[in-house]
Amino acid sequence: MRGGGLADAYSMYKRASTKDQFTDYEDREENLDRTENGVWKEIGNPSWKRPLPHILVAIISSLLFGYHLGVVNDTLESMSLDLDFSGSTLAEGLVVSTCLGGALLGSIFSGWIADGVGRRRGFQLCALPMIIGASMSAATSTLGVMLLGRLFVGIGMGLGPAVAALYVAEVSPAFVRGTYGSFTQIATCLGLLGSLLIGIPAKDTAGWWRVCFWISTIPAALLAVLMEFCAESPHWLVKRGRIDLAEEELEKLMGASHVKYAIAEMSKTDKGDEVDNVRFGELLYGRHFKVVFIGSALFALQQLSGINAVFYFSSTVFKKAGVPTDTANTCVGIVNLTGSIIAMMLMDRLGRKVLLIGSFLGMAVATGLQVAAASSFVPSFAVLYLSVGGTLLYVLAFSLGAGPVPSLLLSEIFPGRIRAKAMALCMAAHWVINFLVGLLFLPMLEHLGPQIVDAVFAGFCLFAVAFVKKNVVETKGKTLQEIEFALLPSH
Repeated sequence: MRGGGLADAYSMYKRASTKDQFTDYEDREENLDRTENGVWKEIGNPSWKRPLPHILVAIISSLLFGYHLGVVNDTLESMSLDLDFSGSTLAEGLVVSTCLGGALLGSIFSGWIADGVGRRRGFQLCALPMIIGASMSAATSTLGVMLLGRLFVGIGMGLGPAVAALYVAEVSPAFVRGTYGSFTQIATCLGLLGSLLIGIPAKDTAGWWRVCFWISTIPAALLAVLMEFCAESPHWLVKRGRIDLAEEELEKLMGASHVKYAIAEMSKTDKGDEVDNVRFGELLYGRHFKVVFIGSALFALQQLSGINAVFYFSSTVFKKAGVPTDTANTCVGIVNLTGSIIAMMLMDRLGRKVLLIGSFLGMAVATGLQVAAASSFVPSFAVLYLSVGGTLLYVLAFSLGAGPVPSLLLSEIFPGRIRAKAMALCMAAHWVINFLVGLLFLPMLEHLGPQIVDAVFAGFCLFAVAFVKKNVVETKGKTLQEIEFALLPSH
């Protein structure tokens, strides 16, 4: 499957080694030529610079996603005092979980929105509830309005990552698609780290939590405005039969010399108006079932590996080592960001599959250190080193593969006709598993103890390694059309 279909597929971009991708291709003159039978043939790769500004605008949605994930960490205590729900664990839980419920709703409808109004309008519809919700949360004096605001923000959070993954995959040249796909994870890490740093004064400064919410409206407004000047996804335009406009956008993204060939390639798979005929049932059976199953399983394994539990207890682990919570959260954020940057540099060198396998293996080893730290056989002086080291190693391993790869890989392996709706289904599965793990984690910890729970997470990591080895195909350096030809039979 990995090789046979690719031999017959045409390539939109000539494959090149990543070593040379940011040097040799930067100033190269690209041209189109015709073969003897009149088929368009491309010479060289498009410049990586052309789509970069469009992608940087798009990943503002990921920055906002990360920011709103962490904005209540340091502000919840002062917020609860101002809104009179201090001491109510139910109310505190609702402030967090309402946002997650909104994210589930947003992710469910993200595919239909992205296919219905386009990727650009999808980003703007993602920004709108984030602006409204953050403003409501910042200005409110009641818990009810705060929860409603968090619900609106959550809807935007659910919509943004799915549309960002689609957009980045569809506007990026094949030889740097992995690198640009990693930008979404880096932006999420920056948003999360930014929310932690901005929230530090909340404990000592009255009303600072309101400032934290107001600040988030600025990048959301920028996303909505700047997206007006960005290119629409040529793939979406071709699906809609708007070839002339697709050619204009391709010229912005790749240069005039690549337009005709790219259109010819897209026309082979992106049939006009077929996108409206995709039914939900099509994603669950027939020839699309396998890729949708792989995508959903990757997101499920990402959550079942225990990432949220590790983040939740990282501050507790560091506190036992005498490290303040703020410092601990910052350290975890920096390690997460560092790993994401390394992943960006390796994505188009080593490939998605290698990073996923290495990431899950590293997470299994790190969780094994946590299991060892909880055992009675380890000397007391070594427990803290194993706990802190295991936590940081886990976060680093996660950020190298299991964090950034699934959303990028899914946007690559799904055929153009079902890409947006299949992404929506897998994102929804992600949020459901996220919710279930969060719901069951503390009861499991109470009844089984940390050693067994960590061992369960390590088991899921090892299972993920086997699953990736067997089911995931390498997409490095291949165009979306090549991948589609390789994965799906013609009938």
